[in-house]
Order: sequence, then structure tokens, then C-alpha cells
Amino acid sequence: MCSRTILSALLLGALPFRTSAQYGINLTGFTPDSVDCTGVKSISPKCSSKESAYQRDFFYIGGGYVDSGIPGQQAWSDQLYVEKLTPANKVNKPYPMVFVSAGVNTGAQWLNTPDNRKGWASYYLDQGYQVYIVDIAANGRSSQQVQSKYPLRLGSTDIINQQGFTAPEDYDQYPQADMHTQWPGNGSRGDPVFDAFTAANGPISSSNVNVENTMRTSGCQLLSMIGQSYTICHSAGCTYTAIWSDACPDLLRANINIEPGNIPFTSLIGNNTVAGVGRSSARPCGLTYTPLQFDPPVTDCSAITTAEVGPDSPAKRSCILQTGTIHKLTQLNKVPYIMITGEASPHITYDHCFVEYFEQMGLTNYQWIKLADIGIEGNAHFMFLEKNNQEIAAAINYGLMQLNMYPAAPGHPSLPISSHGSSKPSHLGLGWLAWIGRP
Repeated sequence: MCSRTILSALLLGALPFRTSAQYGINLTGFTPDSVDCTGVKSISPKCSSKESAYQRDFFYIGGGYVDSGIPGQQAWSDQLYVEKLTPANKVNKPYPMVFVSAGVNTGAQWLNTPDNRKGWASYYLDQGYQVYIVDIAANGRSSQQVQSKYPLRLGSTDIINQQGFTAPEDYDQYPQADMHTQWPGNGSRGDPVFDAFTAANGPISSSNVNVENTMRTSGCQLLSMIGQSYTICHSAGCTYTAIWSDACPDLLRANINIEPGNIPFTSLIGNNTVAGVGRSSARPCGLTYTPLQFDPPVTDCSAITTAEVGPDSPAKRSCILQTGTIHKLTQLNKVPYIMITGEASPHITYDHCFVEYFEQMGLTNYQWIKLADIGIEGNAHFMFLEKNNQEIAAAINYGLMQLNMYPAAPGHPSLPISSHGSSKPSHLGLGWLAWIGRP
């Protein structure tokens, strides 16, 4: 054995091995200056990753066997795809983070940006959080085989993306759009960053009721398995964290809403003077299509009557609120509700409707943070993909550090909180994220 080992070593030493540099392989973790690694070009093996180091696991949560349509055979349905990301160093925060997208783009949108900068998942991994990313039912890797239950529809288009998300300043649909400065690129079709963003668009289900019911049962099952968590949702994805706040409130530490899309009783984009843009009836239960826990109770949301309230202008839209018998939400007030709105987004024209609705519901444990009020300017709807995304993540993290200090689960923090950790009489959030040393 000894002589064979020596002989093998001698033979290996005689072979003409090339170095990694001769093969053109980058083993150092650094990107050569001559290599273009912008945007999708960073797929090259010569480009180093912008993401933080983590361990990755994936799971399918919830659901069960149902009739497949083939006699004698069943398929699994109503499951959610969940990625578990664990920081390479260690978890040092007491509560996990659960990210939920709108479904226009899948949960992958939390990983990095269309121009390949570090995303929010990596930011919070760097802070020591355990991170979970959920694909909503019938979207992405939570796709469903029972197509009759989960029919699909178009998620977005190039024009929708430009008008509402990436280049609202080019369309003059509301005055605040002119302040948009943070999208990485020109925000128009043909720009590589815009095309990468649009390539990530996926179909979503047109069955709002079935998606909500699955998100309610399988989502609460996920939270029951990982314990009380912070949820971060975006746009229509905030429908589902509202459902979790209603169905399993003790499992949410706080519900952080990035421009929630579940505007009470309605859908609004831009203003009502532009073709294809305006108001449509939506969510007959207020924040949802399926009943929440109300007092007086509601089993059929058609019993809720509503009316348009307030003047309607491009800069500030009117709201839809309840009339007659006011059915108040009984569970949502248990979970702190934080809403964050960008200066130049269409949402700056109508997110006040959440505040008016919450006041009508008798809710008090909420806070609205307008980014411009804390010195973070120029953002539109997809702020977590924009140029200053790390600055926004850091501002949110500053608030989470204060929430972490409140009594442990199953208790909840109380809002609003200030930069000094004390309560403020206002829900405007002017002091909540006032902090020093922003990146």
C-alpha cells in the first residue's frame, strides 16, 4: 500500500496540470475587472454573487390528496412552496422573517434585484434573522395541478409595469409620479433591467376565494411550525398576511405591509381620467374576498353596504367605506400593522384609505410610514428592488429592533413607536424611523 501511494504521487507529479487561471476559472470569489457582471450577465461563472452566505432548505407546507380526474388516482393540492434561508454565521434574532409577494413576481423577487444587487432576503440574513420565502398558492413553485380550482390569468404586461411600477413619471397619471428617481434603469421596455423585471412576471390565479382559503389554512400551518414571526408582504400579497392576522394572530409578531394592494373594497391605480386606469370594485369583505371575523358577524360579505367617501383627485383618491351597520374587525388589532408607502408611487394617492378604514373598524395598533417623511425619497411601488432598497431595509430593521424588545410571544408589541422606543400620539410615523447613520 505504501509503495502504491508513493508511485501514485510520482505519477501525478509528472502530469502537465494547468492552473485555474489557465482554464479561465475564477476560484477566488472576486470578479475580474474585465468581466461585465451587470444584470443578467452576472450568470457567468466568472461573476461573484451579491447574495449573502446562507444555508438553504425548501419545503411544501399544507394541502392533501384530492381527486385528480383520473379514475382511481389522486393528486396533492393546496400546498405552499416555502424556502428556509439560514444565515451562514448564526441566527441571533428572536423571531423569523416571512416574506410574501403579490404573485405578479414569485417569491424569488426577495432574493436580489433585476440589476443583480443584493435583495432584502440577504439584508435580513446579514442582520441574523431566519428568513422564509413563500410562493403564494397557484403561483411560482406553489403551482397547483387542480386547474379547475386554480384557473390562471395574466399577471402583468410591459405597459402595466411601466405605468404603475417602473416609469410612472413618463405617464403623468398623478402629480407625485414626477418625483420617481429610484428605479435602476430607465424603466422602459428594451432597458435590460426592465426586461429582466418583466421576464420574472408570472401568471396568478383568478380564483381569489380559493387562493385566500389555501393561504389561510396552509399559511397558518407554516406559522404554527416556525413560531411567532414577522411577516413582510408586498402589494396584493398583503391580503394573505391580513388573513393570517385574523385567523392565527398569536403567530404574527407584526405585519409589515409594503404598499398593500388589498385596498378596502376597491382597486385603484393612478387616476380615473386615463384610459385603462381607474377604479374597480374588489374585495367585498373589505380587505379580502372571504369573510374575516366581524362584529356583528358576517358570513356573506354581500351584506356589507358601502359608499364612496371624500373628494377624488389625481393626487388624493376617494375611499370606499362601510355604511349602515358597521361590521368591525375583531382580531386584526391584536397584530401590529405597519404600512410603508413610497413618495412617488400610485399608492401615495390612496394608502390613506387604509387609515380611514382602520379608524372605522376601531383598530388602533397600526402605523403608516411615508418614506419621504423620514428622508427616503423617490420610490415607487417596487421599492425593495430600487436603487435605495438597502436604505429602506435598514430603516425597517431599526424599527424591528425596537419591536424585538417588547414582551415575548404570544404577546405583541404596541404601535406606534418612536425612534426612542416610546409611544407617540400620531399614526403618521414621523418619528418611528428617525434614525442616525443610515447607509
